Amino acid sequence: MPVQLERQTKVLTGNGAAAYAAMLCRPDVVAAYPITPQSEVIEQLAKFHADGVLDCQYVTVEGENSAQNVVCAATMAGGRAFTATSSYGLVYMYDAMFNTAGYRAPVVMINVNREPPGIHAVCSGQQDMISVRDTGWVQLIVEDCQEIMDTTIMAFRLAEDYDVQLPVIVNYDGYYLSFLAESVCIPGSGEVDQYLEVLKGQPPRPRLMPGDPMGCGSHGIGMGYVELRKKHMAAMERVKTKIDEIDEEFRGAFGRGYGGQIEEYRTEDADIVLVTSGSAVGTARTMIDAKRDEGIKVGLVKLRLFRPFPTERLCQALKGKKAIGVLDRSICFGWNCGPLYMETRALTPEIGVVPMLSFIDGLANMDITQEHIGRMIDDIQGASEGRPYQEVTWLP
Repeated sequence: MPVQLERQTKVLTGNGAAAYAAMLCRPDVVAAYPITPQSEVIEQLAKFHADGVLDCQYVTVEGENSAQNVVCAATMAGGRAFTATSSYGLVYMYDAMFNTAGYRAPVVMINVNREPPGIHAVCSGQQDMISVRDTGWVQLIVEDCQEIMDTTIMAFRLAEDYDVQLPVIVNYDGYYLSFLAESVCIPGSGEVDQYLEVLKGQPPRPRLMPGDPMGCGSHGIGMGYVELRKKHMAAMERVKTKIDEIDEEFRGAFGRGYGGQIEEYRTEDADIVLVTSGSAVGTARTMIDAKRDEGIKVGLVKLRLFRPFPTERLCQALKGKKAIGVLDRSICFGWNCGPLYMETRALTPEIGVVPMLSFIDGLANMDITQEHIGRMIDDIQGASEGRPYQEVTWLP
């Protein structure tokens, strides 16, 4: 019989929240390899498995590439699968990630953001997330430990939705969130079962069965390849409305919601807006309030959905603003700016030509402080008033 757990509140690290959420979703297969700062996720899952709380096939692999291939195969055989990684590990499974996405395998993966290879850096940064943005995976970014818990549960609901059938990465900032201990409401296992119950009523997805031939990873030639790519792109676009719906369903079931694709804060009457993501959002909210007290009409947009990019929702939030700033915890080689900035700037035809500023901060475990955010807001405000401004600013 499946283990039944009651709703409870515990002090958990971000990694602990991810492990609890994965366990509550009852995966059939877990395969992962330890890497700082993700290791605690699979250590906790291994303990759940050893204690009999997690009933699954727990596959001990020799590396991240194998882990990704195992969970991909598990979902193609009709199972629910989970893995977790970070930085070098994400890079090591890069080729297998293309397979998982191409097969439309609904794997859920945690990525604990950490600077990847190049300059050796055991520290926070979102460059690893950026490096896999064109693999065909859905990508979400979360802010705190409770959102890690809730979004991981929502990720299974999204990945396995019949209209989506795509792998999903839940990203959160390493060190800042992976080891941060906060009070987290852990849903009861029956509540999560009920929330995911809708997936059982869907038409069955194709799966590998002995004696029942099915092509997986076959060579795509000509129009057949184009058709599959077009369908994959269409599924990615459907994710936008799906994540909004799923977030609302989650709010109805558990009393917490996050806005779906994006979350807006004090944007309705704002003249200027700061766009950012991840663990820096809390600091940004604090400074939004402080600058409002100074008379600056500034708002905040928290980007939750990174792939597909939330074009329509972001345009609605930014249209009519006098100036926009974008804070990145990563860089966009070849464009001399931040990647979130580059993609937001691509919306100019829809939102209008207004000053747009790129801020790069928080690389290599450097703090994104209130003073930094305050400086960003002052620069955005100055640009909105017609004062000269620097398009790209590296902080501190």
